[in-house]
Amino acid sequence: MNILLVEDDLRVSELIKKGLTEQGFTLTLAYDGLSGKKLLASKEFDLLITDIIVPNINGIELCKDIKTIKPELPIIMLTALGTMDDKIEGFDAGADDYLVKPFEMRELIARIKALLKRSLKNKADLVLKFCDLEMNLQTKIVKRNNKEINLTLKEFKLLEFLLQNQGRIISRTEIAEKVWNTHFDTGTNFIDVYINYLRKKVDKDFNNKLIHTRSGMGFILKSEQ
Repeated sequence: MNILLVEDDLRVSELIKKGLTEQGFTLTLAYDGLSGKKLLASKEFDLLITDIIVPNINGIELCKDIKTIKPELPIIMLTALGTMDDKIEGFDAGADDYLVKPFEMRELIARIKALLKRSLKNKADLVLKFCDLEMNLQTKIVKRNNKEINLTLKEFKLLEFLLQNQGRIISRTEIAEKVWNTHFDTGTNFIDVYINYLRKKVDKDFNNKLIHTRSGMGFILKSEQ
């Protein structure tokens, strides 16, 4: 796990680096807010730890800036400012946790692990998978066998519903209600049309077909293999 620490106190930064490295974390140091912001823009990190009083851009402003760009990035504020007003300001800026100096290294490590565990769960919840088909609900990117598939909004919503109900036969009525927010008209075939659109994009170039029709019942997402 890659962690960025923004801390201008050399003694504190080296202490944290030693403690986290011993736990198997990879730590990158920045000694001012501007350098930290540039690093966050150019590299991927799993967590940010920042003091509030750092040069150039303070920790509050850094937190606000980063949360607008990377709202999912966990942030711990580690600072000597320990009043209730300070903590509220930090949380209002977007911090996920707040630890006051002086601190115990084992407490910092415990808080880091808890935030990273929660972050990984949140990321997993944003990705739907079935066989080699993958849908990212945040980025709206769909891939099959790592090849990106371009879908329209309705195709995306239909495939999302199939992925959420994989292995279960879904009726046309249920699809109409849940995807189109309407009642199914037996005199129309718009759902079958969109299923065919999906098949051409999701199944056409692959031997293992995933979208299947069950006559008189509806559709199912299942593997042939």
